[in-house]
Amino acid sequence: MTHTGPAAFAAADLGASSGRVILGVLDDGRLELSETARFVTPSSTVMRDGVEELHWDFDTLVTAVAGGFEAAQQRGIEVQSIGVDTWGVDYGRIRADGSLLEDPYNYRDSRTDGVPDKVFSEIPPSTMYARCGLQVMPFNTVFQLVAGADQGGWDATAQVLLLPDLIAHHFTGVGVAEVTIASTTGLLDVTTRRWCPQTVADVSRLYGLPLGRVLPELVEPGTVGAPAVRLARPVPVVAVGGHDTASAVVTVPTTTDRFAYISSGTWSLVGLELDAPVLTEASRRLNFTNELGLDGTVRYLKNVMGLWVFSESIRTWEKTTPPVPLPQRVAAAATLPPLACVLDMNDERLLPPGDMPGRLAAMAVETGQVAPRTQDELTRCIIDSLALTYRVAIRDACEMAGRDIEVVHIVGGGSQNQLLCQLTAEATGLPVVAGPTEGTAMGNLLVQARAMGALSGGLRELREVARASSTLKRYTPGVLGISQQQWADAERRAFAR
Repeated sequence: MTHTGPAAFAAADLGASSGRVILGVLDDGRLELSETARFVTPSSTVMRDGVEELHWDFDTLVTAVAGGFEAAQQRGIEVQSIGVDTWGVDYGRIRADGSLLEDPYNYRDSRTDGVPDKVFSEIPPSTMYARCGLQVMPFNTVFQLVAGADQGGWDATAQVLLLPDLIAHHFTGVGVAEVTIASTTGLLDVTTRRWCPQTVADVSRLYGLPLGRVLPELVEPGTVGAPAVRLARPVPVVAVGGHDTASAVVTVPTTTDRFAYISSGTWSLVGLELDAPVLTEASRRLNFTNELGLDGTVRYLKNVMGLWVFSESIRTWEKTTPPVPLPQRVAAAATLPPLACVLDMNDERLLPPGDMPGRLAAMAVETGQVAPRTQDELTRCIIDSLALTYRVAIRDACEMAGRDIEVVHIVGGGSQNQLLCQLTAEATGLPVVAGPTEGTAMGNLLVQARAMGALSGGLRELREVARASSTLKRYTPGVLGISQQQWADAERRAFAR
């Protein structure tokens, strides 16, 4: 492992709820992190033909990111590079002069309602899956593009750039497509790691989209790109794992190949790291996704709704009741009986913003359960249900991939939720290792460090640095005395139809 003394890098790590810029200083095999900016991910609404559209406020977003990068450069150590990771699927259209045609659409916008069925009437879902291996979500980029085919402006569109690449383009003026974020589009051949010529041609022909012209050159994570000329001190922009989950998985502090991971935040990404995609019909029917990772790996996983359900419930409660600190909410929920009400955290009704407690109550009634009445009961329901959904996703992933595992790693913000981590151990019957909390930012920084020569080696070496730089906590199954039979019974209730 190469290391030549203190070296600094800055990561913009953007989630759909909040974003931050993190300065990472690598020294003596450890990465020290410090935050230079934190902000709510800015969104906006536009009325068009009487319909409210959800967008991201791109100017406000890149101003916040730039402020964080500038602050990092003022911390007294030379920043060697910067990198950007974000959530998947969303994109912006840019003109030849580099300007945006419109703010990027928010993936929660309703414009893609019904679009997957429209596309699948022309291109069979089995054909799409065999090419791209992507889980069907209504907001996948391919469905967003089809939804926007009639909006105009395509003649003026020079490139379509996914969000981390769009932000990098803002700083450099150069547009590329990093493969981990491109693998969320439905337009990438997951086997060759290139744009799928058949899908690009089919979608272009069917919906009048100029995809062959506007899709940019693909690059692998770790590619050193153009300098960020918009910063006071220009530095190279490294194409990191642009999809935040790809960056997070870099830091899984595993000592074995037999592991599952959960990248836990607004979304929970639950799956395995593989050498090749799983493109079977059984995998498609279970709606697993094959997304790309660092060093030729495949992230075989399922998107679970995640802590979005909890945060949106809290937003609803706080309209009428005083705020309660998050640790206090979780501690109160931990005192309640387990598995009293469990629900399917993959239900699409949980995707849009709104009255989440009301939706959860309706789902409980539909499955023949008593709906939670209090905020504490609903908190317990959400956390129990997440652990249950993790159990099912991990079991199914192992079966589809023919893989046995011996440990579950939880990285990201959800690794701080002790009740969720312990319940995941109980549900899976496997030990859970929680941490690093800042897995996504750390993965972003480690890929930069290797790209700039401060580290060498493969994923194992990067994970050694992540492990040395993190405080980890281990959870052992059986502590709460919930039997596997109780979990099996809960599973039947949660997924009853």
